[in-house]
Amino acid sequence: AVFAGRFPSDVQNYPLEFLCVPFLLWAAFRQGRRTVALAAATLCGTAAWGTMHGYGPFVRDSAYEAMVLVQAYVVVMGAMAAVIAAVVAEHRRATEQLRELATTDPLTGLANYRRLLDVLRGEIARSNRTGRPFSVLFLDMNGLKDINDQHGHLAGSRALCRLAETLRQTCRAIDTPARYGGDEFAIVLPETGEAGGYTVLRRISERLAAAAGPLTISVSGGVAVFPRDGASPTQLLRAADKLLYEAKELAASSRRRQPTTGLERTGTAS
Repeated sequence: AVFAGRFPSDVQNYPLEFLCVPFLLWAAFRQGRRTVALAAATLCGTAAWGTMHGYGPFVRDSAYEAMVLVQAYVVVMGAMAAVIAAVVAEHRRATEQLRELATTDPLTGLANYRRLLDVLRGEIARSNRTGRPFSVLFLDMNGLKDINDQHGHLAGSRALCRLAETLRQTCRAIDTPARYGGDEFAIVLPETGEAGGYTVLRRISERLAAAAGPLTISVSGGVAVFPRDGASPTQLLRAADKLLYEAKELAASSRRRQPTTGLERTGTAS
């Protein structure tokens, strides 16, 4: 035997197989079902080999009886580990769902205000490390109150969802579109300056204008840049919100004087 002479005779029948239980539990809690299955198979092979060579607590005069004991041991250990792995996996899924619900707007599916602040904090930390600016595009849907009054709140909710889908289609993978609240949205644009922010605003407006639907949706926007316009999430959002309403006021004044023909540099799209 491979281990002949390496163990004292009184150690050969120690229940060493049960030392594998902590490893099965570790696999169940940390690695998942596949690793548990592999660990159980390895344990089965090790226990069978040791028993056939006279090691372990399952050694009997009859090889058949010994293998029955080994199989019972492996079945019990494997089933225990599999059940624990299933429970842990279910707990992880539930935790992920709760985290998703806590950071997602229930109507639009975009990031919510809490997630927006977390992303802004992360981008501020990254920008402080790299020295590269980023921008925040703050958006407001024009005329949501009129849509609600004329077509009902369900139509207003559908309009918000349509705008949210347009934001998703326009944004890059590294961007974070979020619903700030009500008819206001924000997009965090890493590695993007003010001009890039207004380019995104123009693309959103063009997509909305080109989309077919019973309702015409338009947006106004303002772009704040870190660190020029603020050093914290609150300051950046406040600056972008101020620029948004300045753009809306300027657009309203322009409409009173003469018809507008396109997107103004101030950041208003209709």
